[in-house]
Amino acid sequence: MCWSATADLTAGTVITAVGAVCVLRVRRARDLPVAALPLLLGVHQLLEAAVWESGGGCGTAATAWAVIALPVLPVWVSLGVLLAAGPGAPRRLWWPVASGLATAGVLAHCLATGPVSARIRGHTIGYGVDVPYPAPVIAGYLFATLGALLLGGDRRLRLIGAVLAVGAVVCAGLWRLEFASTWCAFAAVASVLVLGWVRSRAPRRHWLRAPRTKSR
Repeated sequence: MCWSATADLTAGTVITAVGAVCVLRVRRARDLPVAALPLLLGVHQLLEAAVWESGGGCGTAATAWAVIALPVLPVWVSLGVLLAAGPGAPRRLWWPVASGLATAGVLAHCLATGPVSARIRGHTIGYGVDVPYPAPVIAGYLFATLGALLLGGDRRLRLIGAVLAVGAVVCAGLWRLEFASTWCAFAAVASVLVLGWVRSRAPRRHWLRAPRTKSR
């Protein structure tokens, strides 16, 4: 989330472009979900730009935004980290996946049975979704997303998880104060880090040098 339609549109365009580069540079099929994460975040920002332009309400853009934010992300991130770990993935990564599937199931049911409302509050947007037992649902959501990244064996993914964890705390505080939504800035940083992760996963080339011959 950003603080205005223009900021969301700009951030969404940049993040989507970074995501496209990540997808084009990926070399392993199992790395594709994590590589495509910036693409998903970029589309998410563009949807919110549409919410700003519509003045909030219960439109299609708000519902699409909530679908990505609530049931899609916890499954996408947790499964993406598990797949990227490969056949020898630590068993601990299955716990965020289970949490993501359970949380996504609850949130998908909430979206299917109730409306999504968006209300502009200063430089922030508040989204209204009727979620029963919000505390355990939020805990499961955070464990599926941030937990998966922090529990992964890849240090670059752990760094992304740490950046997003800090971003979640900062953005939640600013959002409660209705000061400004700054999540787009952390999403942009995370997207650049994902690009670095994709580049680090590319197989290294080994160049063969011809043996030198002595000149007479």
